[in-house]
Amino acid sequence: MQNLLKLQTLEFDGSKNKIAAAAIAELRGKIPPQILGHYDRLVVRGKKGMAQVRNQVCTGCHMFLPIGVIASLKRGQDIQLCDSCGRYLYLLEEGQAAAPEPPPAPAKPAAAKKRKRKSLAKDV
Repeated sequence: MQNLLKLQTLEFDGSKNKIAAAAIAELRGKIPPQILGHYDRLVVRGKKGMAQVRNQVCTGCHMFLPIGVIASLKRGQDIQLCDSCGRYLYLLEEGQAAAPEPPPAPAKPAAAKKRKRKSLAKDV
């Protein structure tokens, strides 16, 4: 799967130099033909062949994935396809996942005016 991910990165990078072409050819030689054929069919249609899984959701089609697929990806047992879009699925390793940045603190109003509250009770 790592070779397929590297291949996708090189192909969608946009650089068409000789070094990139040689690396692409080398990676294509390492990937089994059945997997490469399915990947190429997706690329011909203008889609990426692989999609990352984040929070049990395929980032290619944004559909929720069954827990069995996630468990299989975590164990690294088998290659998994998204049932919705057909892309190959992968999980980032724990060390590779970037920690989300905390949201910025809300700005405080400059000088809040105090309002006088009116009493709702009537004087008797």
